[in-house]
Amino acid sequence: MTTTVLLVDDHPVVRSGLRAVLDAADAVRVVGEAATGEEAVTLAGGLHPDVVLCDLRLGEGMDGIGTTTALRALDPAPAVVMLTTFDRDAEILGAIAAGAAGYLLKDVDPDVIVDAVRRAAAGDTVLAPDLAARVLQGVRRPLPRLTDRELDVLRLVATGASNKEIARSLFVTEATVKSHLAHVFTKLDVDSRSRAIHIARRTGLI
Repeated sequence: MTTTVLLVDDHPVVRSGLRAVLDAADAVRVVGEAATGEEAVTLAGGLHPDVVLCDLRLGEGMDGIGTTTALRALDPAPAVVMLTTFDRDAEILGAIAAGAAGYLLKDVDPDVIVDAVRRAAAGDTVLAPDLAARVLQGVRRPLPRLTDRELDVLRLVATGASNKEIARSLFVTEATVKSHLAHVFTKLDVDSRSRAIHIARRTGLI
C-alpha cells in the first residue's frame, strides 16, 4: 500500500529535496506541496494525505505547531511529522502536544525521513532517541514558569548586560534585579548566569 505525503516548507529548495528523497522510496508518493500553514490545511482537506511532513517555522501566518493543530482537527486527520532545524524543548513539547506523530531534525539521513513517514502512517510515534528522552523529561518535569519581569531580566542577562545596566533599562533598582535573578536561578535550578542563559535558550524561554 502506498503512503501519500504532503510537504509543507516555505523554502522551495527544501521541498524539492524532500520530494526527490520520498519519490525515490518504494510505496511512498508525494501528492502535494505547501509553502504556508494555511495552504497546507486547505490542501490536506482535499488531498487527504496519510502523512504531512511539516517545518516548524513557516514565515508569515501559522507556524508548524498551529498547522499541526489544524491538520489534526481534519476528518480524516493526517499524521504529522515535524522536520525542522529547531530542537528547543518548548518547540518539541509544543509539537507533540499539538498532535504531531514525530519530530525530526533536518540533518538526519534521508532513510530516517522515509522510515519516519512510513511509521507515522502506521500510527507510530517517531522521535530520535535523544529527543524522546527530552520529551519524557519535559512531561515529568514541566518547563518552569517565569514572570514577565523575570523574563525581561533574563533576556537582558543574555545580552551580557550587568545588573546596573539591567536596572537602568527596566527603571528599577539593582536590588530588584538581584531579587528577580535569585528567583530565576531557583526556578531554573541553576547557580550561574551562564547556566541560566543556556537552560533558557535550550527550553525556549528566551
